[in-house]
Amino acid sequence: MNIPRVYFIALVLGLFALLGITLFSITQGAVKIPFEHVLAALNLSTLAVPEMTELIIYDLRLPRSLLAICTGAGLAMVGVLLQTTTRNELADPFLFGLSAGASAGAVFVMTRLGDQLGIWTLPVAAFCGGILSAISVLVLFSLQSARGVDRLVISGLAISFLFGAVTSYLVYSGDQRAASSVLFWSMGGLGLARWENLPFALAAVVILVALISLRWRSLDALLAGDQTANSLGINVSRLRIQVFLCCAIATALLVALTGVIGFVGLMVPHLARPISGVSHRLLAPMAMLIGALIMTSGDLLSRTLLAPQELPIGIITAALGGIFVLVLVLKK
Repeated sequence: MNIPRVYFIALVLGLFALLGITLFSITQGAVKIPFEHVLAALNLSTLAVPEMTELIIYDLRLPRSLLAICTGAGLAMVGVLLQTTTRNELADPFLFGLSAGASAGAVFVMTRLGDQLGIWTLPVAAFCGGILSAISVLVLFSLQSARGVDRLVISGLAISFLFGAVTSYLVYSGDQRAASSVLFWSMGGLGLARWENLPFALAAVVILVALISLRWRSLDALLAGDQTANSLGINVSRLRIQVFLCCAIATALLVALTGVIGFVGLMVPHLARPISGVSHRLLAPMAMLIGALIMTSGDLLSRTLLAPQELPIGIITAALGGIFVLVLVLKK
């Protein structure tokens, strides 16, 4: 595979930037940690590190940074896949109710059940809500006689509004003592990051990488239109359902750990295409890298702007996304 020089340089620079931001973010927080101690804790230096500092780095900040990388990469690939299969430049997990369903599941246990399953209560409920919303979209889509892309988008929007209404009802009719937790979770955060739940975020990335690795040629053909893809022997309807299900599972896994983080899946494909082009074998890695950079940078800002208080990362991505959409609209 011939890799364009500009693409290769951007990829290398992006990887170095991601490594630098990740290491620097580990030093920031309620307890400031010297950069030398971070390097020593990661076995990159022989300096002696206090035991408490090692615990903070290994048990709290390193899992958080890895979750930020997985979440950014995963949401970016979801955005790439949904924008390709729907040919909609504004497609992202919000458009199809995936995030709304996960949010409804999480809010339900916060306001009604409490921690019945311990630390797994919130992730399991959010995952179930995300899968339920995906199934609802597919069932609504299958009941329609016309099954074009526009019908899938309309079905997603309908389910998104429905689960949004359910979430609002649960918040206002449930335990008001949980309102602050609901608010923080609905704006997104990485506070649930633990070594025990990182495999779920990694699984989301693996599912999306496997799908793109196996079907990138079909996805490239889909960019030329349904008729062209059909003429090449591609079952477009089946491909769309496969992509939607994989995106639904990946989104549910990520949102279950981080809460609702918007606009990453919308922005990143637009930022990656000028560098990589539209072919998915180059677009997907660049989108993963840019998504990881945005999430790690956003997490760093969320911990430093109002230190020692933590700002929900969804506020930062929403601000960036709003500005991006305005620029996109004015540019068009």
